[in-house]
Amino acid sequence: MNLIRSFALLLASVVMATPALAQDRRVPTSGAELRLSYAPIVQRAQPAVVNVYAGKTVQTRNPLLDDPIFRRFFGVPGQQPEQMQRSLGSGVMVDSSGLVVTNNHVIEGADQVKISLADKREFEAEIVLKDSRTDLAVLRVKDGKEKFATLDFANSDELLVGDVVLAIGNPFGVGQTVTHGIVSALARTKVGVTDYQFFIQTDAAINPGNSGGALVDMTGKLVGINTAIFSRSGGSQGIGFAIPANMVRVVVASAKSGGKAVKRPWLGAKLQAVTPEIADTLGLKLPNGALVANVAPNSPAARAGLKPSDLIVAIEGQTIDDPNAFDYRFATRQLGGAAQIDVQRAGKTVKVTVPLETAPDTNRDEIVLTARSPFQGAKVANISPAIADELHLDSQTEGVVVIDLADGGTAASVGFQKGDIILAVNSQKISKTSDLDKASKAASRLWRIVVVRGGQQINVTLGG
Repeated sequence: MNLIRSFALLLASVVMATPALAQDRRVPTSGAELRLSYAPIVQRAQPAVVNVYAGKTVQTRNPLLDDPIFRRFFGVPGQQPEQMQRSLGSGVMVDSSGLVVTNNHVIEGADQVKISLADKREFEAEIVLKDSRTDLAVLRVKDGKEKFATLDFANSDELLVGDVVLAIGNPFGVGQTVTHGIVSALARTKVGVTDYQFFIQTDAAINPGNSGGALVDMTGKLVGINTAIFSRSGGSQGIGFAIPANMVRVVVASAKSGGKAVKRPWLGAKLQAVTPEIADTLGLKLPNGALVANVAPNSPAARAGLKPSDLIVAIEGQTIDDPNAFDYRFATRQLGGAAQIDVQRAGKTVKVTVPLETAPDTNRDEIVLTARSPFQGAKVANISPAIADELHLDSQTEGVVVIDLADGGTAASVGFQKGDIILAVNSQKISKTSDLDKASKAASRLWRIVVVRGGQQINVTLGG
Protein backbone atom coordinates (compact mmCIF):
# COMPACT_ATOMS: atom_id res chain seq x y z
CA MET A 1 0.00 0.00 0.00
CA ASN A 2 2.83 2.39 0.89
CA LEU A 3 4.47 1.57 -2.44
CA ILE A 4 1.24 2.36 -4.31
CA ARG A 5 0.82 5.62 -2.39
CA SER A 6 4.43 6.58 -3.12
CA PHE A 7 3.94 5.90 -6.83
CA ALA A 8 0.74 7.96 -6.83
CA LEU A 9 2.55 10.87 -5.18
CA LEU A 10 5.42 10.56 -7.65
CA LEU A 11 2.99 10.55 -10.60
CA ALA A 12 1.22 13.61 -9.21
CA SER A 13 4.53 15.47 -8.87
CA VAL A 14 5.46 14.61 -12.46
CA VAL A 15 2.12 15.93 -13.74
CA MET A 16 2.52 19.16 -11.73
CA ALA A 17 6.00 19.71 -13.19
CA THR A 18 4.89 19.06 -16.79
CA PRO A 19 4.69 22.07 -19.13
CA ALA A 20 1.22 23.46 -19.80
CA LEU A 21 1.08 22.15 -23.38
CA ALA A 22 1.46 18.56 -22.16
CA GLN A 23 -0.94 18.61 -19.18
CA ASP A 24 -3.65 16.83 -21.14
CA ARG A 25 -1.32 13.91 -21.94
CA ARG A 26 -0.98 11.10 -19.40
CA VAL A 27 -0.02 7.46 -19.14
CA PRO A 28 -2.76 4.77 -18.70
CA THR A 29 -3.82 4.40 -15.05
CA SER A 30 -5.82 1.16 -15.23
CA GLY A 31 -6.15 -2.11 -17.10
CA ALA A 32 -9.37 -0.87 -18.67
CA GLU A 33 -7.55 2.09 -20.21
CA LEU A 34 -4.93 -0.24 -21.68
CA ARG A 35 -7.74 -2.04 -23.52
CA LEU A 36 -8.93 1.14 -25.23
CA SER A 37 -8.99 1.09 -29.05
CA TYR A 38 -8.09 3.49 -31.87
CA ALA A 39 -11.02 2.13 -33.89
CA PRO A 40 -13.33 5.18 -33.39
CA ILE A 41 -10.58 7.49 -34.71
CA VAL A 42 -9.90 5.22 -37.69
CA GLN A 43 -13.60 4.97 -38.54
CA ARG A 44 -13.84 8.76 -38.68
CA ALA A 45 -10.62 9.32 -40.63
CA GLN A 46 -10.50 6.36 -43.02
CA PRO A 47 -13.26 7.45 -45.45
CA ALA A 48 -11.31 10.68 -46.20
CA VAL A 49 -8.10 8.86 -47.19
CA VAL A 50 -7.97 7.79 -50.84
CA ASN A 51 -5.75 5.76 -53.13
CA VAL A 52 -4.17 7.70 -56.00
CA TYR A 53 -3.38 5.99 -59.31
CA ALA A 54 -1.28 7.95 -61.82
CA GLY A 55 -0.46 6.89 -65.38
CA LYS A 56 2.10 8.27 -67.81
CA THR A 57 2.35 7.34 -71.50
CA VAL A 58 5.94 6.79 -72.66
CA GLN A 59 7.46 5.57 -75.90
CA THR A 60 9.48 2.39 -75.59
CA ARG A 61 12.76 2.51 -77.47
CA ASN A 62 14.44 -0.55 -78.93
CA PRO A 63 18.13 -0.52 -77.86
CA LEU A 64 19.07 -1.76 -81.36
CA LEU A 65 18.19 1.73 -82.63
CA ASP A 66 21.31 3.02 -80.87
CA ASP A 67 23.44 0.81 -83.14
CA PRO A 68 24.48 2.89 -86.22
CA ILE A 69 24.90 -0.26 -88.39
CA PHE A 70 21.36 -1.42 -87.54
CA ARG A 71 19.98 2.05 -88.30
CA ARG A 72 21.87 2.14 -91.63
CA PHE A 73 20.39 -1.12 -92.92
CA PHE A 74 16.96 -1.10 -91.33
CA GLY A 75 16.24 2.62 -90.88
CA VAL A 76 14.32 4.18 -88.02
CA PRO A 77 10.63 3.33 -87.64
CA GLY A 78 8.39 6.40 -87.72
CA GLN A 79 6.14 5.45 -84.82
CA GLN A 80 7.63 3.99 -81.66
CA PRO A 81 5.44 1.70 -79.52
CA GLU A 82 3.88 3.29 -76.43
CA GLN A 83 3.67 1.94 -72.92
CA MET A 84 1.76 3.14 -69.85
CA GLN A 85 3.87 3.64 -66.73
CA ARG A 86 1.83 3.61 -63.53
CA SER A 87 2.54 4.83 -60.04
CA LEU A 88 0.59 4.33 -56.86
CA GLY A 89 0.20 6.53 -53.81
CA SER A 90 -2.31 7.88 -51.35
CA GLY A 91 -4.15 11.13 -50.81
CA VAL A 92 -6.40 12.96 -48.36
CA MET A 93 -9.78 14.54 -49.11
CA VAL A 94 -9.62 18.06 -47.66
CA ASP A 95 -12.77 19.57 -49.15
CA SER A 96 -16.18 17.94 -49.48
CA SER A 97 -16.44 19.08 -53.12
CA GLY A 98 -13.71 16.56 -54.01
CA LEU A 99 -10.39 18.34 -53.38
CA VAL A 100 -7.56 15.90 -52.62
CA VAL A 101 -4.03 16.64 -51.45
CA THR A 102 -1.20 14.20 -52.21
CA ASN A 103 2.54 14.23 -52.91
CA ASN A 104 3.79 15.85 -56.09
CA HIS A 105 6.09 12.90 -56.76
CA VAL A 106 3.06 10.58 -56.84
CA ILE A 107 1.52 12.35 -59.86
CA GLU A 108 4.59 13.96 -61.46
CA GLY A 109 4.40 13.68 -65.26
CA ALA A 110 1.07 11.85 -65.16
CA ASP A 111 -1.32 11.91 -68.13
CA GLN A 112 -4.13 10.22 -66.20
CA VAL A 113 -5.04 10.36 -62.53
CA LYS A 114 -7.67 8.34 -60.69
CA ILE A 115 -8.62 8.16 -57.04
CA SER A 116 -10.22 5.27 -55.23
CA LEU A 117 -12.21 5.72 -52.02
CA ALA A 118 -12.17 3.43 -49.02
CA ASP A 119 -15.44 1.91 -50.28
CA LYS A 120 -13.62 1.03 -53.56
CA ARG A 121 -15.45 3.51 -55.78
CA GLU A 122 -13.18 5.10 -58.40
CA PHE A 123 -13.23 8.61 -59.87
CA GLU A 124 -11.27 10.40 -62.56
CA ALA A 125 -9.31 13.36 -61.16
CA GLU A 126 -7.61 16.41 -62.60
CA ILE A 127 -4.46 18.09 -61.34
CA VAL A 128 -5.30 21.52 -59.93
CA LEU A 129 -1.91 22.57 -58.58
CA LYS A 130 1.59 21.12 -58.28
CA ASP A 131 4.21 22.49 -55.90
CA SER A 132 7.60 20.83 -56.22
CA ARG A 133 9.05 23.02 -53.46
CA THR A 134 6.90 21.25 -50.85
CA ASP A 135 6.37 18.01 -52.83
CA LEU A 136 2.62 18.57 -52.59
CA ALA A 137 -0.09 18.49 -55.24
CA VAL A 138 -3.82 19.15 -55.18
CA LEU A 139 -6.31 17.13 -57.26
CA ARG A 140 -10.00 17.61 -57.92
CA VAL A 141 -12.54 14.86 -58.59
CA LYS A 142 -14.00 15.31 -62.08
CA ASP A 143 -17.77 15.67 -62.26
CA GLY A 144 -18.06 15.31 -58.51
CA LYS A 145 -21.76 15.43 -57.63
CA GLU A 146 -21.66 14.37 -54.01
CA LYS A 147 -20.30 15.49 -50.67
CA PHE A 148 -17.15 13.56 -49.78
CA ALA A 149 -15.86 12.76 -46.30
CA THR A 150 -12.97 15.05 -45.32
CA LEU A 151 -10.28 15.46 -42.69
CA ASP A 152 -9.91 18.71 -40.78
CA PHE A 153 -6.48 20.26 -40.33
CA ALA A 154 -4.85 20.18 -36.91
CA ASN A 155 -2.40 22.84 -35.75
CA SER A 156 0.82 20.91 -36.32
CA ASP A 157 2.72 23.39 -34.13
CA GLU A 158 0.96 21.86 -31.12
CA LEU A 159 2.49 18.40 -31.70
CA LEU A 160 4.89 17.14 -29.08
CA VAL A 161 7.49 14.39 -29.33
CA GLY A 162 5.86 11.29 -27.88
CA ASP A 163 2.32 12.03 -29.11
CA VAL A 164 0.55 9.01 -30.59
CA VAL A 165 -0.26 9.25 -34.31
CA LEU A 166 -1.85 7.01 -36.94
CA ALA A 167 -0.63 6.65 -40.54
CA ILE A 168 -3.32 5.78 -43.10
CA GLY A 169 -2.50 4.93 -46.70
CA ASN A 170 -2.13 2.22 -49.33
CA PRO A 171 1.31 0.61 -48.86
CA PHE A 172 2.49 -1.64 -51.71
CA GLY A 173 -1.00 -1.41 -53.24
CA VAL A 174 -2.40 -3.99 -50.80
CA GLY A 175 -5.32 -1.72 -49.88
CA GLN A 176 -6.00 0.86 -47.23
CA THR A 177 -3.92 0.18 -44.14
CA VAL A 178 -3.60 1.80 -40.72
CA THR A 179 -0.41 1.77 -38.63
CA HIS A 180 0.32 3.55 -35.40
CA GLY A 181 3.33 4.97 -33.61
CA ILE A 182 4.53 8.11 -31.93
CA VAL A 183 6.01 11.40 -33.04
CA SER A 184 9.72 10.59 -32.82
CA ALA A 185 11.05 14.08 -33.57
CA LEU A 186 9.96 17.47 -34.87
CA ALA A 187 11.51 19.99 -37.26
CA ARG A 188 13.67 17.35 -38.94
CA THR A 189 16.04 18.66 -41.60
CA LYS A 190 18.46 16.99 -44.05
CA VAL A 191 15.67 14.80 -45.43
CA GLY A 192 16.28 16.30 -48.86
CA VAL A 193 12.93 15.77 -50.60
CA THR A 194 11.58 19.34 -50.42
CA ASP A 195 12.85 22.90 -50.17
CA TYR A 196 11.28 23.29 -46.74
CA GLN A 197 13.18 21.03 -44.36
CA PHE A 198 10.86 20.93 -41.36
CA PHE A 199 9.45 17.42 -41.16
CA ILE A 200 7.52 15.48 -38.54
CA GLN A 201 9.34 12.22 -37.86
CA THR A 202 7.32 9.18 -36.80
CA ASP A 203 7.90 5.50 -36.17
CA ALA A 204 4.44 4.58 -37.50
CA ALA A 205 5.15 2.06 -40.28
CA ILE A 206 5.26 3.91 -43.64
CA ASN A 207 6.07 2.05 -46.85
CA PRO A 208 6.02 2.70 -50.62
CA GLY A 209 2.43 3.59 -51.52
CA ASN A 210 1.90 5.50 -48.27
CA SER A 211 3.18 8.68 -49.94
CA GLY A 212 0.49 11.34 -49.84
CA GLY A 213 -1.45 9.55 -47.09
CA ALA A 214 -2.61 10.95 -43.77
CA LEU A 215 -0.82 11.26 -40.47
CA VAL A 216 -3.64 11.65 -37.95
CA ASP A 217 -3.60 12.68 -34.28
CA MET A 218 -5.76 11.32 -31.48
CA THR A 219 -8.53 13.82 -32.21
CA GLY A 220 -8.86 12.42 -35.75
CA LYS A 221 -7.40 15.53 -37.39
CA LEU A 222 -4.74 15.73 -40.08
CA VAL A 223 -1.34 16.64 -38.62
CA GLY A 224 0.76 15.79 -41.68
CA ILE A 225 1.08 14.24 -45.14
CA ASN A 226 3.33 11.16 -45.16
CA THR A 227 6.08 11.79 -47.69
CA ALA A 228 9.34 9.90 -47.20
CA ILE A 229 11.03 7.10 -45.32
CA PHE A 230 14.59 6.40 -44.31
CA SER A 231 15.32 2.85 -45.39
CA ARG A 232 18.18 0.67 -46.59
CA SER A 233 15.81 -2.11 -47.65
CA GLY A 234 13.02 -0.13 -49.31
CA GLY A 235 10.60 -1.02 -46.50
CA SER A 236 9.77 0.62 -43.20
CA GLN A 237 12.56 0.75 -40.63
CA GLY A 238 10.69 2.94 -38.19
CA ILE A 239 11.80 6.32 -39.54
CA GLY A 240 9.15 8.09 -41.60
CA PHE A 241 8.69 11.76 -42.42
CA ALA A 242 5.55 13.84 -42.90
CA ILE A 243 4.98 17.38 -44.14
CA PRO A 244 3.35 19.38 -41.30
CA ALA A 245 -0.33 20.22 -41.72
CA ASN A 246 0.35 23.96 -41.41
CA MET A 247 2.38 23.83 -44.63
CA VAL A 248 -0.22 21.63 -46.33
CA ARG A 249 -2.88 24.17 -45.40
CA VAL A 250 -1.02 26.91 -47.35
CA VAL A 251 -0.86 24.81 -50.53
CA VAL A 252 -4.53 23.80 -50.30
CA ALA A 253 -5.56 27.44 -49.75
CA SER A 254 -3.73 28.44 -52.96
CA ALA A 255 -5.59 25.70 -54.87
CA LYS A 256 -8.94 26.78 -53.47
CA SER A 257 -8.28 30.37 -54.52
CA GLY A 258 -7.81 29.23 -58.12
CA GLY A 259 -4.05 29.73 -58.24
CA LYS A 260 -1.86 27.56 -60.46
CA ALA A 261 1.15 28.17 -58.22
CA VAL A 262 1.59 28.64 -54.49
CA LYS A 263 2.18 32.24 -53.47
CA ARG A 264 4.43 32.71 -50.47
CA PRO A 265 5.95 35.63 -48.60
CA TRP A 266 9.34 36.81 -49.87
CA LEU A 267 12.00 37.97 -47.42
CA GLY A 268 14.65 39.19 -49.86
CA ALA A 269 17.61 38.21 -47.70
CA LYS A 270 20.04 35.31 -47.75
CA LEU A 271 20.37 33.45 -44.46
CA GLN A 272 23.08 31.12 -43.21
CA ALA A 273 23.38 28.68 -40.34
CA VAL A 274 25.27 29.58 -37.18
CA THR A 275 28.28 27.29 -36.80
CA PRO A 276 30.08 26.82 -33.46
CA GLU A 277 32.85 29.07 -34.80
CA ILE A 278 30.38 31.83 -35.70
CA ALA A 279 28.72 31.42 -32.30
CA ASP A 280 32.09 31.96 -30.60
CA THR A 281 32.71 35.07 -32.70
CA LEU A 282 29.28 36.49 -31.81
CA GLY A 283 29.60 35.52 -28.16
CA LEU A 284 26.63 33.15 -28.25
CA LYS A 285 26.19 30.34 -25.75
CA LEU A 286 24.56 28.09 -28.37
CA PRO A 287 24.92 27.99 -32.19
CA ASN A 288 21.24 28.80 -32.79
CA GLY A 289 19.44 31.26 -35.04
CA ALA A 290 19.61 32.34 -38.68
CA LEU A 291 22.34 34.79 -39.64
CA VAL A 292 21.56 37.40 -42.30
CA ALA A 293 24.31 37.16 -44.95
CA ASN A 294 23.01 39.83 -47.34
CA VAL A 295 19.89 41.85 -48.05
CA ALA A 296 18.47 42.63 -51.50
CA PRO A 297 17.79 46.32 -52.20
CA ASN A 298 14.11 47.35 -52.04
CA SER A 299 13.12 43.94 -50.66
CA PRO A 300 10.76 43.48 -47.68
CA ALA A 301 13.83 42.72 -45.53
CA ALA A 302 15.52 45.95 -46.61
CA ARG A 303 12.40 48.04 -46.00
CA ALA A 304 11.99 46.45 -42.56
CA GLY A 305 15.53 47.45 -41.62
CA LEU A 306 17.21 44.02 -41.57
CA LYS A 307 20.98 44.29 -41.95
CA PRO A 308 23.82 41.87 -42.75
CA SER A 309 25.13 40.19 -39.56
CA ASP A 310 21.71 40.43 -37.86
CA LEU A 311 20.88 37.19 -36.07
CA ILE A 312 17.23 36.15 -36.39
CA VAL A 313 16.19 34.37 -33.19
CA ALA A 314 12.36 34.39 -33.34
CA ILE A 315 9.38 35.10 -35.59
CA GLU A 316 6.04 35.95 -34.00
CA GLY A 317 7.35 34.63 -30.70
CA GLN A 318 8.41 31.24 -32.13
CA THR A 319 12.06 30.39 -31.60
CA ILE A 320 14.25 30.07 -34.70
CA ASP A 321 17.02 27.48 -34.39
CA ASP A 322 18.34 27.62 -37.96
CA PRO A 323 17.52 28.95 -41.46
CA ASN A 324 15.31 25.91 -42.21
CA ALA A 325 13.08 26.78 -39.25
CA PHE A 326 12.83 30.39 -40.41
CA ASP A 327 12.01 29.40 -44.00
CA TYR A 328 9.17 27.17 -42.78
CA ARG A 329 7.77 29.65 -40.28
CA PHE A 330 7.94 32.54 -42.76
CA ALA A 331 6.45 30.52 -45.64
CA THR A 332 3.42 29.55 -43.55
CA ARG A 333 2.56 33.17 -42.70
CA GLN A 334 -0.47 34.64 -44.46
CA LEU A 335 0.18 37.11 -47.26
CA GLY A 336 -0.97 40.68 -46.87
CA GLY A 337 -0.05 41.22 -43.25
CA ALA A 338 3.27 41.58 -41.50
CA ALA A 339 5.54 39.39 -39.38
CA GLN A 340 7.41 40.54 -36.31
CA ILE A 341 10.95 39.22 -36.25
CA ASP A 342 13.31 39.33 -33.27
CA VAL A 343 16.96 39.85 -34.15
CA GLN A 344 20.11 40.21 -32.12
CA ARG A 345 22.18 43.15 -33.26
CA ALA A 346 25.36 44.28 -31.51
CA GLY A 347 24.36 42.35 -28.39
CA LYS A 348 20.86 43.84 -28.20
CA THR A 349 17.48 42.41 -29.17
CA VAL A 350 15.75 44.45 -31.88
CA LYS A 351 12.23 43.88 -33.21
CA VAL A 352 11.60 44.47 -36.92
CA THR A 353 8.32 44.21 -38.82
CA VAL A 354 8.55 42.58 -42.25
CA PRO A 355 5.69 43.03 -44.75
CA LEU A 356 4.37 39.74 -46.10
CA GLU A 357 4.33 40.08 -49.89
CA THR A 358 5.28 37.95 -52.89
CA ALA A 359 8.52 38.31 -54.83
CA PRO A 360 8.34 40.30 -58.09
CA ASP A 361 8.21 38.02 -61.13
CA THR A 362 8.60 40.45 -64.02
CA ASN A 363 10.26 39.76 -67.37
CA ARG A 364 10.55 36.01 -66.77
CA ASP A 365 10.24 35.27 -70.52
CA GLU A 366 10.26 31.47 -70.24
CA ILE A 367 11.10 29.51 -73.39
CA VAL A 368 11.82 25.89 -74.26
CA LEU A 369 14.89 25.46 -76.48
CA THR A 370 14.16 23.13 -79.39
CA ALA A 371 17.02 23.73 -81.83
CA ARG A 372 19.58 20.97 -82.28
CA SER A 373 22.17 21.91 -79.66
CA PRO A 374 23.33 20.89 -76.18
CA PHE A 375 20.41 22.96 -74.82
CA GLN A 376 17.66 21.06 -76.65
CA GLY A 377 14.84 20.25 -74.21
CA ALA A 378 15.81 22.83 -71.59
CA LYS A 379 13.28 25.34 -70.32
CA VAL A 380 15.04 28.58 -69.41
CA ALA A 381 13.99 31.91 -67.96
CA ASN A 382 15.36 35.32 -67.12
CA ILE A 383 16.19 35.46 -63.42
CA SER A 384 13.62 37.45 -61.47
CA PRO A 385 13.44 37.84 -57.67
CA ALA A 386 10.71 35.16 -57.67
CA ILE A 387 12.87 32.67 -59.58
CA ALA A 388 15.92 33.49 -57.43
CA ASP A 389 13.83 32.77 -54.32
CA GLU A 390 12.44 29.54 -55.81
CA LEU A 391 15.86 28.20 -56.86
CA HIS A 392 17.74 29.49 -53.81
CA LEU A 393 19.94 31.79 -55.86
CA ASP A 394 21.48 34.98 -54.57
CA SER A 395 18.71 37.60 -54.67
CA GLN A 396 20.86 39.91 -56.81
CA THR A 397 21.73 37.27 -59.42
CA GLU A 398 21.06 38.22 -63.04
CA GLY A 399 21.07 36.22 -66.27
CA VAL A 400 19.42 33.12 -67.70
CA VAL A 401 18.70 30.01 -65.63
CA VAL A 402 17.55 26.47 -66.42
CA ILE A 403 14.20 25.93 -64.68
CA ASP A 404 13.23 22.55 -66.14
CA LEU A 405 14.56 19.74 -68.34
CA ALA A 406 12.58 17.49 -70.68
CA ASP A 407 12.99 13.76 -70.11
CA GLY A 408 15.16 12.37 -72.87
CA GLY A 409 16.21 15.82 -74.10
CA THR A 410 19.77 16.58 -75.09
CA ALA A 411 20.20 19.09 -72.26
CA ALA A 412 19.35 16.47 -69.64
CA SER A 413 21.57 13.82 -71.28
CA VAL A 414 24.67 16.05 -71.42
CA GLY A 415 24.31 16.91 -67.74
CA PHE A 416 22.56 20.25 -67.40
CA GLN A 417 20.65 20.64 -64.13
CA LYS A 418 17.80 22.76 -62.87
CA GLY A 419 19.29 25.93 -61.41
CA ASP A 420 22.26 26.13 -63.81
CA ILE A 421 22.95 29.71 -64.87
CA ILE A 422 24.19 30.11 -68.46
CA LEU A 423 26.73 32.95 -68.66
CA ALA A 424 28.21 32.51 -72.15
CA VAL A 425 28.03 30.33 -75.27
CA ASN A 426 30.97 30.30 -77.71
CA SER A 427 32.30 33.55 -76.20
CA GLN A 428 28.91 35.27 -76.60
CA LYS A 429 27.53 36.72 -73.34
CA ILE A 430 24.06 35.45 -72.41
CA SER A 431 22.03 38.16 -70.72
CA LYS A 432 18.47 37.11 -71.57
CA THR A 433 16.61 34.09 -72.91
CA SER A 434 16.48 35.48 -76.45
CA ASP A 435 20.32 35.54 -76.44
CA LEU A 436 20.45 31.84 -75.56
CA ASP A 437 17.74 30.99 -78.09
CA LYS A 438 19.75 32.69 -80.82
CA ALA A 439 23.01 31.05 -79.73
CA SER A 440 21.39 27.58 -79.66
CA LYS A 441 20.29 27.95 -83.29
CA ALA A 442 23.78 28.74 -84.58
CA ALA A 443 25.48 25.88 -86.43
CA SER A 444 28.52 24.80 -84.47
CA ARG A 445 30.70 21.70 -84.28
CA LEU A 446 32.07 22.71 -80.88
CA TRP A 447 30.18 24.33 -78.01
CA ARG A 448 32.09 26.25 -75.35
CA ILE A 449 29.70 27.00 -72.52
CA VAL A 450 30.23 28.89 -69.25
CA VAL A 451 27.87 27.77 -66.48
CA VAL A 452 27.45 28.73 -62.81
CA ARG A 453 26.29 25.86 -60.59
CA GLY A 454 26.07 26.12 -56.83
CA GLY A 455 28.00 29.37 -56.92
CA GLN A 456 30.91 27.82 -58.85
CA GLN A 457 31.78 28.78 -62.43
CA ILE A 458 32.27 25.83 -64.77
CA ASN A 459 33.72 25.91 -68.29
CA VAL A 460 32.32 23.12 -70.48
CA THR A 461 33.27 22.08 -74.02
CA LEU A 462 30.87 19.81 -75.93
CA GLY A 463 30.91 18.37 -79.44
CA GLY A 464 28.26 19.47 -81.94
